[in-house]
Amino acid sequence: MFSRSLAFTLLSLLSFFFPFVASGPAWTSDPFIPPAIPLAVRSPYLSAWLPQGQGTALNAGWATFWTGMIQGWAGYIKVDGKAYAFMGSAGGVTSEKAVQKSFQFTSTQSTFVLTAGPVDLTVTFLSPVEPDDLVKQSFPFSYMSMTVASNDGASHFAKVYTDISAEWITGNVSSLATWKATTDSNVVTHQIQLSTQVPYTEDHDKIQNGAAYFSATQTSGLTYQIGQDVLLRNQFTANGTLLNTQDTNFRAVQDEWPVFAFAWNLGKFSSTSATVVCSLGHVRDPAVQYIKADGSKQDRSLYFWSKYSTVAAAIADFLQDYTNALSRAKALDATISTDAKKVSQDYAELTALSLRQAFGASEITVSKNADGSFNTSDVLIFTKETSSSASVNTVDAIYSMWPLYLYMNATMGKYALLPGLEYSASGLYKQQFAVHDLGSHYPQATGLANGGLTMPIEETGNMLIMVLSYIQRTGDTSLATQYHSLLDQWAQYLQSNALNPTSQMSSDAFAGALDKQTNLAIKGAIGIAAMSEIANLTGDATKAAQYASTAVSFASKIVSSGTSTDGQHLTLSVSFDRLVAARHRKLMSLIFLHWGLAYNLYADQLLGTNLFPDTVYNMQTSWYGNKLANTQYGLPLDTRHTYSLTHWEIWAAAIAGSSTVRDSFIGGVLKLATNGKSNKPFGDWYDTVAGTENSFTARPVVGGHFALLALQGAPLNTTGIVAPTSTQITLTQPTATPGAGGGGAPPSPQAAASDASRASVLHSFGLGVVFILSLSLLP
Repeated sequence: MFSRSLAFTLLSLLSFFFPFVASGPAWTSDPFIPPAIPLAVRSPYLSAWLPQGQGTALNAGWATFWTGMIQGWAGYIKVDGKAYAFMGSAGGVTSEKAVQKSFQFTSTQSTFVLTAGPVDLTVTFLSPVEPDDLVKQSFPFSYMSMTVASNDGASHFAKVYTDISAEWITGNVSSLATWKATTDSNVVTHQIQLSTQVPYTEDHDKIQNGAAYFSATQTSGLTYQIGQDVLLRNQFTANGTLLNTQDTNFRAVQDEWPVFAFAWNLGKFSSTSATVVCSLGHVRDPAVQYIKADGSKQDRSLYFWSKYSTVAAAIADFLQDYTNALSRAKALDATISTDAKKVSQDYAELTALSLRQAFGASEITVSKNADGSFNTSDVLIFTKETSSSASVNTVDAIYSMWPLYLYMNATMGKYALLPGLEYSASGLYKQQFAVHDLGSHYPQATGLANGGLTMPIEETGNMLIMVLSYIQRTGDTSLATQYHSLLDQWAQYLQSNALNPTSQMSSDAFAGALDKQTNLAIKGAIGIAAMSEIANLTGDATKAAQYASTAVSFASKIVSSGTSTDGQHLTLSVSFDRLVAARHRKLMSLIFLHWGLAYNLYADQLLGTNLFPDTVYNMQTSWYGNKLANTQYGLPLDTRHTYSLTHWEIWAAAIAGSSTVRDSFIGGVLKLATNGKSNKPFGDWYDTVAGTENSFTARPVVGGHFALLALQGAPLNTTGIVAPTSTQITLTQPTATPGAGGGGAPPSPQAAASDASRASVLHSFGLGVVFILSLSLLP
């Protein structure tokens, strides 16, 4: 048999050398063809996608893990005795290919319609998002459903088949696998696991313990089988049924490719057949290792275990709930779409693409009591920073996706904050600022014994902002009271360091450290303002007033020293103007290219702190509008590079004072998602000139695309949430700096063209001149 891994290598090489030779697909797509289609995306280890690029039919490629590794998943249909392949790209099987007619995705579902001769087959992949139910949201399972309809008005007989391979359990296909099929009166389940189980360890980003579960509801027309891939597939295409047998020759994943199959006899129908459903999941227990205050390591389980004593019981309930789960999913899809369309159609499409990816990197966990029962009052969410690292609960990654929590269910945000708060308060972390993450290798949240990466102002500001916004959405002040001294410690750090950040990294760590970043100083000031309100909520009026005064003062100074000498925009770093502009104002009036997205202003509006005057927002909106007129894919993060991050583009859109500017930001990100230049799960780090994604993929930070929805007011969540209360800070507005307003209409087209021409000439050397002058003028 032709090697699957060799096929993948050849396809990868072809796509590298000839990336855009394919024409558009013959099938329709609604709303568009994304870089990769989510099929089963519920956790860091249940993450299956169909790579797209410019369009790949369901039966023209293999499902892959988010890393790009194949996860074998095949499908066939037999109609009136004739077999068609509808999923996967297998060789050596006697069948024709069904013809894909259409593809559609919503926030929770991906649906394909394929023609197999006289019938149309609808295949739907549902990955539920259940923000108000911790048991259901913690299920690491997804659904696949199939329905057949006559397309010629005549009656037909149909049978359908699907299988998965053992590639679902490992990143190393030479690993040995074991398996079994179990049956009862309700469910048939294939269970596949590695023969050697190693908890808390990954290989190529796949966990090395636990098992994959492929299950179907027991019906009279259902058969199953375990065996070699080509044998089972040809068994079905020839006979339309499986043998209800198991291959007991346990072996390596790639050794004659064992697969785990189901087949259904749908019988005769004249209009539409019954719908058949199967589920696919990956379960392990324990799930996460977590360091406690005394230094001990705690084993934590996925929350659904608090309701079920066996995986079989959980799967049975999951399958039985399909009809209701589908109804809930459709309602959620409709709600998100309706809310997002209040902004724009483009925004509704972008949020629909983002939801499953954003939630797909997190797991809801629970601890056990001494007697072995589950402590459902101890709920913690852990998130893997996929692709950019394997870190656990990276604070700036949680902050990036924070708008999603505020919109969907702010209480989930609390569970995501608690691990960092608990660890920082334990005394195990010795720094005065907030921790960056809880461990470098998911799922080991075992702390940072060696210090780890630090982003002092970034993460400290993030934590204070998130704590206050959680309180504002829920009315729950427990975090403010329980961790008041820790939060106060962090605010004191910001007081001492945030106004002039010295060579620190921001969330955009790939850009490196930079001295006195204006955008970072903005975050620090808002973090201090957040602590002012937190102190007020805990009855510390003296500190509340002190922090409010400091925040207002900082904001005024940031506007004064962080505005360009021509008064048109905030600068990338306040140090440039301070060192150079005072002595070389004419030069600086020519070279004013050092600017960046001031996306941290978003928190000022989110919290209602109102630290920065309208003149700043108007100035930035005007500046962005001018620059966006000359771009297709939004704006770079700053003038050091041409790359950006999609979530920061959307945050800038959320605070733009012009719907035209807002829509241009959103449109640029959507164009990136639709241009066919990537076949990976949506990558948030990209080049704004070429419209190509960089190395990041499948990251949860796309939850930040919900930034505009988080500003709309009442959150989506409805269960167990205290109604939001008004806790906005009333601060004295800083006086607008003369000449720094820059508001009003954008420059004329002639001025914009002149500026674009000047930028193209100066960009290659302008910043170099600024840096050289800066160094030469140092005392």
